[in-house]
Amino acid sequence: MTASIDTEGTQVRSLIKEQGTALSRNLTEHRLKSFPPTAAKAFRKMSPSEVAALLRVTESWLRQTAIAYGEDLTSKGQSRRTYTLEDIQTLRKTLGAKPRSSEKYLPGRRDGEALQIISILNFKGGSAKTTTAANLSQYLALHGYRVLVIDLDPQASLTTMFGVAPEVDVEPDHTIYGAIRYDSEARSIREIIRKTYIPGLDLVPAGLELMEYEHATPRILHERHLPAASIFARIQNAISEVDDDYDLVIIDCPPQLGYLTFGALFAATSVLITVHPQMLDVMSMSQFLTMLGDLLDVIASNTGAEPNYHWLRYLLTRFESADGPQNQMAGFMRTVFGEHILNHPTYKSTAISDAGLTSQTIYEVERNQFVRATYDRALETVNAVNSEIEQLIHRAWGR
Repeated sequence: MTASIDTEGTQVRSLIKEQGTALSRNLTEHRLKSFPPTAAKAFRKMSPSEVAALLRVTESWLRQTAIAYGEDLTSKGQSRRTYTLEDIQTLRKTLGAKPRSSEKYLPGRRDGEALQIISILNFKGGSAKTTTAANLSQYLALHGYRVLVIDLDPQASLTTMFGVAPEVDVEPDHTIYGAIRYDSEARSIREIIRKTYIPGLDLVPAGLELMEYEHATPRILHERHLPAASIFARIQNAISEVDDDYDLVIIDCPPQLGYLTFGALFAATSVLITVHPQMLDVMSMSQFLTMLGDLLDVIASNTGAEPNYHWLRYLLTRFESADGPQNQMAGFMRTVFGEHILNHPTYKSTAISDAGLTSQTIYEVERNQFVRATYDRALETVNAVNSEIEQLIHRAWGR
């Protein structure tokens, strides 16, 4: 009987490995057909109305300013002016050169303001955690901030959204693991950070090798008797190497309370928890918060470090205003958490979900791909959430 079980167990393990290898191979082949090695993801050109909204000016003012500064920002072969992200960045730098305008067009850190590190987490799938991280990081970069986004999830969904295939494009030690591993092979985070197709937005990609950190850490703790503080501070120490290079760091945490998540919480200056307002999701989050609180107690008792965040907020995601039970759950959560819930939820939208099918955000897709009202509604809700978070960032800076 025992031999039979062992044999079946071996067959199952072999089957899983074979299926994983086959799936990975076919996904790679599919991607290479869709996106040849010479292809690279690019951001679409933007209309004058979109650029005016980003710069918070009128279209007529934008047109006059572009002409006055002699910027040739008209796309060749098109009947109307369009702008690349590089054009917008040039405009920001040009307009921000004026002393009275620098804060409006270049809103990043000023002297004496600390790097803001926002960790986004929840350990239940379907809470739109990764979509939120992508939307927020792109919004901030498009509005003139210098942003580093770190993908800590071994599934690498955020990495994929930025046009990087973890199976093909991410070499060993080119995730955050390469900067926080415990042996002599560790490298500087500067060697791992890569530019994205959005100016001002850089990426530390993810991959399956991140699981090695979760496996290695308990072994290292046992063998070397390292102080817990040195374990939890590894991500923070890696980020400190590039402190002066960025205004903000956005961390997409894995969907479990492992050592990577602890490191992200230890490094964070603020925390955003995403939650879908349905009973099962809220019950799951209740357990998550209980475990998180207990584990933070353990960290504090072992390291003496007390979490001291500028803000901790909950974001209601995939919210359907016409859904009665969701409205009741949203009201219940606002009663329990009060001001700790963001005023604006992210609404469920076919524009957002359809954009995700092609590894894009609402900012990347073309408006004419959707019913205009649907697209505008989706963009409005995402902008409202990100603008509210931007205000919290400014408050943390003392503005």
